[in-house]
Amino acid sequence: MGGKDSIFHDGIVLYNNRDYNGALTFFLSLPDDADLDNIELAYYIGLCYARLGRYDDALLYLEQVVTAGGSDDISKDAPGSARVLQCRYILSIIYVMSDRRKLAMFELNKLLDAGFKPSSVYASMAYIYWLDRDIDASIANYKKAIELDSDNATALNGLGYVLSSENRDLSTALSYCKKALSIEPNSAACMDSLGFVYMKLGLMNDAFKYLRQAQQLMPDNAEISEHIQIAEDVMSSI
Repeated sequence: MGGKDSIFHDGIVLYNNRDYNGALTFFLSLPDDADLDNIELAYYIGLCYARLGRYDDALLYLEQVVTAGGSDDISKDAPGSARVLQCRYILSIIYVMSDRRKLAMFELNKLLDAGFKPSSVYASMAYIYWLDRDIDASIANYKKAIELDSDNATALNGLGYVLSSENRDLSTALSYCKKALSIEPNSAACMDSLGFVYMKLGLMNDAFKYLRQAQQLMPDNAEISEHIQIAEDVMSSI
C-alpha cells in the first residue's frame, strides 16, 4: 500500500477494529497540507460519525461524497459508484431516524434506480410507510423485500410485526417473526416482535418469555417496555 492509500491506513485499521473514536481522531488530525483525497477523507469521517451516532455531523460529510459523485443516475456498476451508493443508503437511514422521511424516500428511490441492495431498500421503504400509517404499502414493500431475499431478517421481522399490529393473519405473522429470530437469534427487536405476536395470539407464557428476553438486552427501550405493560394489562384482565 502506498501513496494516498498509506495516509489513511492506520485510521482504516482502527475503524475496522470498531475503534470509531480512535479512527475519527486519526482522520480529523491529518494535516491540511498532506496529499489527501478530500472526498475519501470525508467518506471515512462520515462513517465514523454515523457509527458514533453523531448523525448531524455524519450528514455533513456523507452528503459531500454523494454530491461529488456527480449524476443522480449513477449505476451500481459504474466506476467508484459503490462508495456513493453506500453513503446514499446511510443517509437514508439517518433521514428516517431524524424524521426527514421525504429525504429518506428520495435517497431510497435513487438506490432502487441504481439496483443497489433492493431487498434492504424495500424493507426501509416499508418501514417509512409504516411510520406514515400507509399499512398496505408497508406490507407490499416488506413482501417485495422478502421475495428478493427470503432471509432478510429485518423484512421478515417488520412484516410480522406490522401484520400482528393490525391483527392481520396472525399465524403468518408468527411464522415470519420466528424465522427472523432464527436468523438473528440475539436480536432484541426480533424477540420483542415475536413476543408481541404471541401476546396477540393469547399465548401469554410465550409472550412474556420473549418480551422479557428482549428487555434484558435493551432495558431502556421504551417500545419493549410498552409491550410488556400491554401484556401485563392483558393478564390482569383475564
